Amino acid sequence: MPTYTLIITEKPDAAKHIATALDTNQNPKKHTLNNVPYYTAQRDKPLTIVPALGHLYTITTETKNRNQYPVFTYKWTPHYQAEKNAQHTKTWLETITKLAENADEFIDACDYDTEGSLIGYNILKHACNNKHQTAKRMKYSTLTQNELQQAYTNPQPHLDFQQIEAGLTRHEVDWLYGINLTRALTTAAKQHSGQYNTLSTGRVQGPTLKFLATREKTIKTFIPTPYWTIKAQLDINGQPFEAPYEKETIQTKEEANNILNDCKQKDGLVEKISVKQFQQPPPYPFDLGTLQTEAYRLFGYTPKQTANTAQHLYLNALISYPRTNSQKLPPTINYQTILQNLNKNPQYKQLTAELLAKPQITPNQGPEQDPAHPAIYPTGNQPEKTLTNPEKNILGLITRRFLSTFAEPATKQTIKATISINQHHFYLIGKQTLKQGWQHYYEPYVRSTEIILPPIKEGQLVTVKKIILEDKFTKPPPRYSPASILKKMEQQQIGTKATRADIIQTLYNRKYTRNERITVTDLGFEVLTTLEKHCPTIVSIKLTRQLEEKMNRIQLNSEKRENVLADTVKTLKPALERLKENEKTIGEQLSNALRKSKLEERTIGTCPICRTGTLIILYSRKTGKRFAGCTSYFKGTCKASFPLPQKGILKPLNRNCQKCGWSMIHVKTIGKRSWTLCLNPACPLKEERRKKLGMQNMQ
Repeated sequence: MPTYTLIITEKPDAAKHIATALDTNQNPKKHTLNNVPYYTAQRDKPLTIVPALGHLYTITTETKNRNQYPVFTYKWTPHYQAEKNAQHTKTWLETITKLAENADEFIDACDYDTEGSLIGYNILKHACNNKHQTAKRMKYSTLTQNELQQAYTNPQPHLDFQQIEAGLTRHEVDWLYGINLTRALTTAAKQHSGQYNTLSTGRVQGPTLKFLATREKTIKTFIPTPYWTIKAQLDINGQPFEAPYEKETIQTKEEANNILNDCKQKDGLVEKISVKQFQQPPPYPFDLGTLQTEAYRLFGYTPKQTANTAQHLYLNALISYPRTNSQKLPPTINYQTILQNLNKNPQYKQLTAELLAKPQITPNQGPEQDPAHPAIYPTGNQPEKTLTNPEKNILGLITRRFLSTFAEPATKQTIKATISINQHHFYLIGKQTLKQGWQHYYEPYVRSTEIILPPIKEGQLVTVKKIILEDKFTKPPPRYSPASILKKMEQQQIGTKATRADIIQTLYNRKYTRNERITVTDLGFEVLTTLEKHCPTIVSIKLTRQLEEKMNRIQLNSEKRENVLADTVKTLKPALERLKENEKTIGEQLSNALRKSKLEERTIGTCPICRTGTLIILYSRKTGKRFAGCTSYFKGTCKASFPLPQKGILKPLNRNCQKCGWSMIHVKTIGKRSWTLCLNPACPLKEERRKKLGMQNMQ
């Protein structure tokens, strides 16, 4: 049987792109073995390209007792041996092993990052009989034909072993934290209540929860203090304007009243006008974190949604590899070719033509660099299939950002007019864009406030229509959003670009947090309190950051994996001993918090009938159907009940209908639409919709 080169890819979509790019005629043959797809292609020699399904190997304990902890011995094993829901990966590994039998050369073509390197390494080592020792490595940042051909023609002579070592360490450290702490919390709660509920925490999850809980405590204990603001209503050339007082906040009512009395019935004098012009440079190209932040601001997408959407675009060869920290676009990506490809899209034709006409095309680059990949950029390829709305939005955002980095700075102007009213100073601020520059390319995503002042000159008198004194109170800091907590994690250097969004989502999944403006639940507080009381090192942000730095040094060959793992066990051992010593108390506290959390999930709001009970989601003993019922029913004082949809996930919204004031819930059906529902059967809004629908049907 003829031999061939076996190329391992991370996902099926990547295998298809690589096979097509490397085949001499760009027409590889698709095959299936055990329902696993793979491709054969012909280049300088026969090629077989087979995909993985992400991680086909994982870490597991050597004992099967799920309640046992601490656990410090483990092994890497096929995913299907560790988890029941991964049985489909068995045939996948068997197929790769079968295809490896007649291969005389091996190439790892998984994504070039820590995760991709680890995926390829495990497959080559365990499924391909230790071929990790001789395999070559393809390195690419896009799934475009030209780049894939170059990556194949000029492969790295061996695997990136330092990146693999870093990946092994990170997974093993996270496993040691996760399995031990999760078992400690879950076992304690189960022994008290007799019910199984997963209560997880981990190396990054704990400190992230601490950020959120610290902010929540600050908000809940915040005591507002009064202050006063003053502004003048002016008439300038027949136009109304408001000018704030020179002091943004006035601390005493007496001082505020004195200013108010001094300025009453006095005219204003334009004492000074200062004009400043400045250049606003183009933005940096996107790294994953800034893309996630911007997508949340513009579209409301969570970091997890943005990361997943960007990954789909990458696998469709529409953007470069998204999991990058880089803010740099090296010339090797060929700016001109990308712009020429984008020029074929009518949406960008004029913009790209303007850039291509420049004598020199140079992007504005940020300070952050990633040794594996450049910043995120569009490939210029046209979509081969219809994109979803999120995919269109993210691709459009990345493309506009890319174009704007090559543009000229925007020219801005600010005008500050000092208005003197009886020796007290008020200010008028004008903001104007004189030259759009890069903003022209980044529309409609530009954040720019234009305030145009009327023609005024120094020494001019202005009419003061009114002096306004406002009583105000200081406000607590805002709650974190998914985007702002991601930014906090980046700033504190905990987690990685690939894991931060998953950590945030896990906190939601575990019911430790809720709402878009993140609120920490009682269960989240109880888990954190337990960790802080019995093992504070586990949630120490400083120690977590130090551990991140050690794992990064492994990649630079300045730290040993064995040392990091030994330090991890040294940290965990006493912490787990204290958790075990206090297991009974911890179990009672966590069980109570769990019970309260489950009740909160079912609580809709105050009963609109009796006003004393609470509406909660209940299930009929006879029919099994769910409905909203009043808790006062159990006291025999209220029989209020309301029907609920029987399909979909129900989530109380903790807010009332603006029309009738009744409680509202959110309904989401799997794979279908979602909507909000007012419990009031006679809500005026419902009646309005019925009439509108009836009129449409008549037409």
